[in-house]
Amino acid sequence: MAEYEERPNEHGAPEPAPSGDGPAQPVTAEPVAAEVSGEDVQRLREEVERYRQEAERNWQQFLHAAADLENYKKLAARQLEEAVARTRRAMLYLVLSVLDNLELAIRYAEGAQDNEAVAGILEGLRMTHRSVLEQLSVFGVRPMEPAGTRFDPARHEAVESVPAEEAGVEPGTVVDVVQQGYLVGEEVLRPARVRVAQ
Repeated sequence: MAEYEERPNEHGAPEPAPSGDGPAQPVTAEPVAAEVSGEDVQRLREEVERYRQEAERNWQQFLHAAADLENYKKLAARQLEEAVARTRRAMLYLVLSVLDNLELAIRYAEGAQDNEAVAGILEGLRMTHRSVLEQLSVFGVRPMEPAGTRFDPARHEAVESVPAEEAGVEPGTVVDVVQQGYLVGEEVLRPARVRVAQ
């Protein structure tokens, strides 16, 4: 009888020698269940819970950071808008002083137009005045028309009062404009300085 050399199979176990009753049957290795203690399970559960809590904290920090960034963007946009509005108002206020001087010059020239030279100067002043008003209108600036209206402390500044009987108007009515007031849109750029009937 020939000797049979045992060779390991694919699982590492030696294959049995063939018997005379038929082909050799492979031997399969039984899977071995790893023994896990209750302590290991508890420890793993605690680690999972710790990681879950850490992930939740990280998510909350992300949400807070995103909200802070959004609030900062809104604040920066509002501050920029307010700075532009302040600069615009300051620039327009300077232009109004030029208009005031033009209006004074026009009134002076109107009282003294007794020759052609003064009439020419007056026409030039009126043209310049109209031009400045047109340029201001591009920025939404327009003059108020307070004469004959009710005195409004939000839009008018009373510099003098006159008897209502003499003016022939109801008390509290704007009789005359001393210095023109201006609006930017519906916002007061400069209140009108007026005489009011009392």
